Formats: sequence, C-alpha cells, structure tokens
Amino acid sequence: MRGLRFLGWLALGLVGLALLGGVGGYLWLRGATLPQHSGRLALRGLLAPVELYRTPEGVLHIKAETDPDVFFALGVAHAQDRLWQMEFQRRIGAGRLSEVLGRSTLDQDRFLRTWGFYRAAEEAYKNLSPEGKAVVDAYVAGVNAYLATNPPLPLEFRLLGFRPEPWKPADVLVWAKMMSYDLSGNWRSELMRLQWAARGISPERMAELKPPYPEDAPTVLQSEDLRQPPPPRPDQDAARRLLSLADQLPRAFQRPGALWASNNWVIGPARSASGKPLLANDPHLGLGAPSIWYLVHMEAPNYKAIGSSFPGLPAVVIGRNERIGWGVTTVGADVQDLYILEEAPGGYRYQGRIEPWRIRTEVIRVKGEADVVLRVRESRYGPVINDVVDSPGARPLALRWTSLDPTDRTLEAFLGIARAKNWEEFKAALAPYNAPSQNFVYADVDGNIGYIAPGRFPIRRPGHTGLVPVPGDGNWDWQGYLPPSAWPQVLNPKEGFIATANNKVTPPDYPHTLSLEWEEPYRALRIRELILGKEKLTLEDMVAMQQDLQSLIYREFRPALEALTPLSENARRWRERLLAWDGVMRAEQAEPTVFQAWYTELSRLPAREVGQAFWDEPRYLLKALRQGDPACQTQDTQTCLEYAALALDKALDRLGGNPPRWGEVHQATFPHALLTHIPLLRRFSDRAIAHGGDHYTLNRASYDPETFRMTQGSSYRQILDFADLERSLFIHPMGQSGALLSPQYGNLLKRWASGGYLPMRMNENRLATRLVLEPAP
Repeated sequence: MRGLRFLGWLALGLVGLALLGGVGGYLWLRGATLPQHSGRLALRGLLAPVELYRTPEGVLHIKAETDPDVFFALGVAHAQDRLWQMEFQRRIGAGRLSEVLGRSTLDQDRFLRTWGFYRAAEEAYKNLSPEGKAVVDAYVAGVNAYLATNPPLPLEFRLLGFRPEPWKPADVLVWAKMMSYDLSGNWRSELMRLQWAARGISPERMAELKPPYPEDAPTVLQSEDLRQPPPPRPDQDAARRLLSLADQLPRAFQRPGALWASNNWVIGPARSASGKPLLANDPHLGLGAPSIWYLVHMEAPNYKAIGSSFPGLPAVVIGRNERIGWGVTTVGADVQDLYILEEAPGGYRYQGRIEPWRIRTEVIRVKGEADVVLRVRESRYGPVINDVVDSPGARPLALRWTSLDPTDRTLEAFLGIARAKNWEEFKAALAPYNAPSQNFVYADVDGNIGYIAPGRFPIRRPGHTGLVPVPGDGNWDWQGYLPPSAWPQVLNPKEGFIATANNKVTPPDYPHTLSLEWEEPYRALRIRELILGKEKLTLEDMVAMQQDLQSLIYREFRPALEALTPLSENARRWRERLLAWDGVMRAEQAEPTVFQAWYTELSRLPAREVGQAFWDEPRYLLKALRQGDPACQTQDTQTCLEYAALALDKALDRLGGNPPRWGEVHQATFPHALLTHIPLLRRFSDRAIAHGGDHYTLNRASYDPETFRMTQGSSYRQILDFADLERSLFIHPMGQSGALLSPQYGNLLKRWASGGYLPMRMNENRLATRLVLEPAP
C-alpha cells in the first residue's frame, strides 16, 4: 500500500495549505473542487438550450427540448457531481486501477481483466440498436463536453495527480456489467462446494449446511434433487485463493456469501385506501460514500421520468413516468456455470476432439513500475478464471455467464420502460433484457398492478443443477435460453398485491428452474404479514413497512432461548430480558445487541467444517438446536443446547459487563473507496450513524459479525402513490454530490437514517439553483 501512504503525505500537504490559509485556504480548496451549478455554461454538441434545476437537497431536474439533449445533460450533471465515482467505476470495470494506485491493486486488476468485463462492454455497444447507441453517444458527448471546459476536478484527482481521459461508450456499459457481477453470485457457491468436496464433505452434509428453500414454501425440486455428486478432482486451494482475490475488490463488490437483497411490493386498488395502487421499493446494496444512486427528473419530448439513476449510466433505473411506475429486486437467477476442462496439447478436450485455446493478451500498466502482461485463456464457455491464481496442476476452470454474451441490450430495456404507457408496452420494452435478472413490480394510473422477471435464463440438461462445477466436455452445455413468453409474470393477481424479497419466484407447477438458491423467506413473510394485517393500506403504511425493524429470526430462535440452561447468573438475567423482549431491533435498546451477539456466536458452530469464521444459515442452526448436529460435540459441549448456553456466555463476555445499545455498535458505515485508506482524510470522507435492524428485517441492516458495523442496507427508497403521483416519495443515503466540501455530500444521511424522505415531484417549485446549458458556437 505504498501508493496510499504517499497519498497520505500529499493529503497532509493539501490540508496544511488550507489550514495555513485559514478561511482563504478553505475557499480556495472549495472553489478548486466544486462544479458550477448556476448561471450559463456553453458546451459543444448540444442541439438546443437545456435547463438544469436543483432543489435545496440537490435533486436534479433536467428540461430539454430534444431527446438527445436530455441524455447529454445527464452526462454533464453526473460528471459535475460524481466525476471521481464515475472514474473509479470505469477503472474497476476496465481493470485499470493500478495505473493510478500502483501495485497495491494489481491483483484486483488481474482478476478483472481475466473476466473481461470491459471487452464484454465493448461488444455490447457494437450490438446495441441504432436508438440505443444514440442514447449512449449523447450521454458520452455530454461527459466529454463538460470535461472539455477544464472544470474544477474533485480532490481525488489532485491527490493522484492525473486528469480524466475522454469518455467512451464502453465506459458507460461496463458499469452495467459490474452491477450484474455484483448481483450474480452463483460462481462463488460453486467454488464453495468445490472446497467442501475437497475436504471430504458429502453431498448430503452439504445440503444440511446450506439447506434448500424451506419445504413449506413453494419449491421446484425436493431436497434429494440437490444432492448431485461433486465434480472429479476438486482443487480446494485454487478455489480458496480465487474467492480471496474476489474479496479484495472494492467494498461494493465484496459479497459475504448471500446475494445483495432488496424489497418491493405493489398494492392493488382493492387493498388500497385510496382505490389506487401503491408501489414501494428499496434495493439493499453495499453502503459507501458517495451513494451508488443519483436522484433525477428528466424531461424531453419523448422521455419523461423521475427516480434514481446510476452515475455513469444514461437512464432512470427505478422510478416512474406520468402513467406507470416500477421497482426492482434481484431474482437471484443462476446464470453462471463453472466448467472443469481437461487440458490437451494446445487446448482442451471437447466432445472427443481438441479445441484450441483463444489467447487474449492484456497489458496492465502499473504506476511507477513496468507494465504487467497477462495471458488469458478463453474457451467456448468463456475465460479460464483460475489462471489468475498460481495453482500448479489445477485443472482449468472456465466461466459461462450470460453477462459476457456479445449481445446485451439491458440498457435499452431500462430506456424503454420509462417511455411505456401501459402493461403491454412495459412488457415489450423489457423483451431485450439480459442481466442481472430482476423482479419488476409494476403499477399504472388505470389501477393495474403486475409482475415480470425478465432475463436470459439458461436451459440446462437434466441432472445439471448449477450448484457445482461440471465437466466441460460438451455433455453439460446450456441448451439455449427461456423465451420471453416463459418468463414468470402476472397481471392483476387475485390476492390483490405482489411482494418480492429475493425469495423463491415460481410455484411448484412452473416447468422451468430459474435457480436452486434463494434468499431466506423471512422478509417475504414479514411483508405478507403486514399487508394482510390491514384491510386497507395507505402511503403511511408503506413508509412504516420500509422502516420496520421486527426480526422474524428472533421469533425462530426464541424457543432455543427458553430451552437452554444458563451457565451463569449474568446469562440467566439476560435470558429473562430477551424472553420478555418483543424482537424489534431498535437502535436505542441493548437487547438487540445481546441477541445478535448470541446469534453470531451460534453461527460459529460449523466454522472448522465450512472454512468460515461465521456461518449465517439460520435454518441449519435451528435444525441443529432442535435435532442435534455433530458439530455440537466439542471439548466443552455434548449437545447443541449446551453449545447455545455456552454461546450466550461467550456473547456476554464479548460485550463486557454492561452491553451497549444496539445503535452504539451497529452503525451504518459509509467508507470512501479511496480516502478511507488515508487516516487524515478518512475523518472527512467517511460517515457512520446509529441504525437498528439486522440481516432479516425489512429495514435491512446487515453487519460484519466481527465488529457489528453495518455494511449493507437500503441504498434507495421509493414509494409511489397512484392516487396522486406527485405525493410520491424517495430518498437515498449520503447526498447527491461526491465532492467532500459540497454541502450536499452527506446532507441526506440523517434524514435517511431517521426514516425521512424527499418529495418525488416532477412539478417541483422548491428550486435552489438554475444552470442553463447552451450550444457553443
């Protein structure tokens, strides 16, 4: 991390200059890093003037006379407020971090180059429709026109000593690839099972440690269907090192095992107090500074939408227009497979013949050092991903993944739904959707509600579950994709509502398998419980649901608390307090702290067996507590209830004599991807705030079990009221700006943490700044 130490000294110098200059130094640094938000700005490439309004909170409103100009202007605004974030994102996708950060990020670059995200983005752009290319080109032109004005650059560029290069179309599409990577985790599950097989864990034991979807919930396959023999010659060490390398990626892409999660639901007219639909959505992603989202209202002759966008992408991803609205959660579809190849001279064996490798050469520039040349072997399935780790004798492991397909028009699908006026147009717009597959909930002003899960879902041969790597000999190849007519979908269901929380999508009679791994059903059960608990629902009920801190995990584990015999007087007192508690994970109480500490101690049960310090699989732990498990037979315990009693003692020892309130240790943390590594600047760049909840509450608040720091939560909240769409609400944490000295860097954090929202209005009159973009001569 020599490069980051150097940055620390450079930062010290900059801050020192600012301090020596007093107010003048602060104003100089502020003026040198903040963009122009008022007045006029002449830019080459515009067809007509465009107005950019911002509210006091920083929400952007764009009004353009032509469609190309509205995307051009979004590129300008994104670059104004999030230029460093966009730069960092494209360097992640291209595997070019080492050019500016040095050797400390070389391993990450090697991993990213091996997968080939940027090359896939380049191919995707080539295969967009002319209309899709026009939108990307307009957005790129906006970014570059802004850069050509020699604007103030964010502090990060000054610290690293470089200026951003002109934007390219692939810089736009590569971030969509990285988001698809973030929301597609099956390759990790396959590698985990590969490691287990190498340790001698049987398929039956694997199914116990990682149970299939609950038997009392809709399932496609039974438990015995998951027990496929592991592949031959597993290589535990290569799998372990490959997973370790993935965990070195920036925090946004560090996946602790479970898929990132989200909630959405839509209430039909019969269950709504107003007689019009209500739609709520809150995607749960890794927390960081700045926010992953950017709030925007875009208005042009043929494009009018408001909601959340990703800086770097030209679309409203979640939101509404004047007639329809939508929300998304991750399906968790299995669209990745690992194939174990048998090497042969010059290639690998496939269907009785030798296929030659396609060799891709990647040159990685490293700041202050010689270039590093990487040879990537490509197979008919995709890249050999374990070549990136030094593993002599390991068989090649090739990745097949829908997001590496040359044709990917997912961006066009998002552009299309914002223009849709009804359900049929909405479905038609999603037809080119590739990945990551999402649970789209829909509502419109006519009172319709709907659901559809679009995407390229692989058709596998019988016996190929997708849970473990398979031989890449041609016998386990995909047989194509499900046609759009087979995608799960419904319009105006009889229940009068639709809810998704990454739980299993399809009922038993659905003829296809989308995945065999799903999120635990606790959030989905809680959503249904709250919806069915009232005859008629209001906007205020939607707010209360998104803020709900009731943990169904507490209900599940309470019988174990009742049954265990405390080992100390302190444990007895706290056991009584926990049994008298209601299971609501409030930040201001100590009971959640003790319960979560006990749960994390319980999750250490199979640590040695699975190779992880904590094993957050509640249904495995519950079965062990009820029926016993070999892992409970330790030097200190013979039964699982004895293990649970010892875990309570250890939890209380860990917390000390006076356990703190949950919000004191469980704080939502927002680290800056770069500046968090510089102690001097971390104090200014990073944020933390007390937060309730846990991994299984609707107001999701996943945490690091070692520290209890909250690392994942609601990255954006939206509630649409179709009785009056201008009463709709939205919010995201942190703020609209990525500039440290901007008043809008962290201005939304307290509002977000306290359950507040912003008005989601197209006809907004609370405007603080006005910037007119004008065509340059």
